[in-house]
Amino acid sequence: KQCVSVAFFMFLSLSAAAHPHSFISLQTEAVAENGLLTGFKMRWTMDEITSADLLYDAGNAKPGSEIWKKLAAEVMANVLGQHYFSELWHNGQRVKFDNRPAGYGLERSGHQAVLTFTLPLAKPQPLAGQTFTFSTYDPTYYVDMYYDKDADFTLPTAMKTSCTAKVMTPKPNEKMLSYAQSLDKADAPPEDMELGNYFAQKVTLQCQ
Repeated sequence: KQCVSVAFFMFLSLSAAAHPHSFISLQTEAVAENGLLTGFKMRWTMDEITSADLLYDAGNAKPGSEIWKKLAAEVMANVLGQHYFSELWHNGQRVKFDNRPAGYGLERSGHQAVLTFTLPLAKPQPLAGQTFTFSTYDPTYYVDMYYDKDADFTLPTAMKTSCTAKVMTPKPNEKMLSYAQSLDKADAPPEDMELGNYFAQKVTLQCQ
């Protein structure tokens, strides 16, 4: 049986409705090695309503058990189908990701489901003197993917001496807010509109 939470990720991959109806709080840590940016460690905590059916499917299964692995694989496959719902930009060019996440898992945290994985870059990027922009969002804005506080995007100790990270939260105009709020679950914005991008937080990673 396929749970609703897995189905909703599949629904997103089929251009779902907008304006958010689900919420995922994000925690991200940049990953670097030998002066190169190699990826991002990600922790996505789903809201209780979104989590409910997923946790029901998992039942009393212990962490790391086969059912958790199966559910994690199904969710991760659909996240991959949407390029991790993430973008990384450098010098006006979009940086490609590797489509094989470095480790992933699904777990229970109270009444919420938590997906963890490492998003790897297809090619490590030099950090010295460079600026990157990173964002994670659902283009349809059916799901609001957000950093609850700026400190939820972090840098490893090795990067803190030469790099800074700043989370920028947009302020969409009234017209865009009204449009998003007017959409019901059965509605969807034009596919090329990328409504979620208007509401997406963007992290600027700047290194000396």
